[in-house]
Amino acid sequence: GLRIELGEIEARLMEQDEVREAVVLAVPGAGGLQLAGYLVPSTPVTDDAAAEALRVTLRERLGAVLPDYMVPVHLLLLKQLPVSPNGKLERRALPSPELAQARYVAPRSEREQQLAQIWKDVLQVPQVGLEDDFFALGGHSLLATQVIVRIREHLGIEVPLKTLFNARHLGEFSASVEALDASNDPLMDELAKSLEALERLTGDELEKLISE
Repeated sequence: GLRIELGEIEARLMEQDEVREAVVLAVPGAGGLQLAGYLVPSTPVTDDAAAEALRVTLRERLGAVLPDYMVPVHLLLLKQLPVSPNGKLERRALPSPELAQARYVAPRSEREQQLAQIWKDVLQVPQVGLEDDFFALGGHSLLATQVIVRIREHLGIEVPLKTLFNARHLGEFSASVEALDASNDPLMDELAKSLEALERLTGDELEKLISE
């Protein structure tokens, strides 16, 4: 029910100095239609690390000016867009985005397994590996919110929604959640110590403390 303007997304991409040509299409995905952006960089991108860095940069910039659901799940870098003899875009000649990861890496730690199960339940997919991308598996902003709610309910960890958008792969996301949980531990320890100290106080001491 969300209105998506492909032309607006293309225009935003074309505003970037790193992009010479861009076209955005809605393509079939694991969870329904997904947005795929086909880009011709202004300068050749020679290795995978540089390509991924460019994708991350472009997603961040698009996310700053467009709703989450209008940021393409896939950004494919091409040397040139396929065109017909009369100069029109040959959509059928565009490569299909890879919606599944090339290899499956099983979750190892208890935390990774817990989060993998939450992703599986929310996305309704049979398997989630450490290298799987939440959004490539059919995720979107509403499902991301469900993930955050389930983590709070089942694991007792408060995770900002933006964490999932910044760490799209299960392995990266698990590390981010683990870091958030660890940062909360000292606070919980202090709270526990304070509660223990309060329990040792007598009634008179509690009244005196409250009245101060």
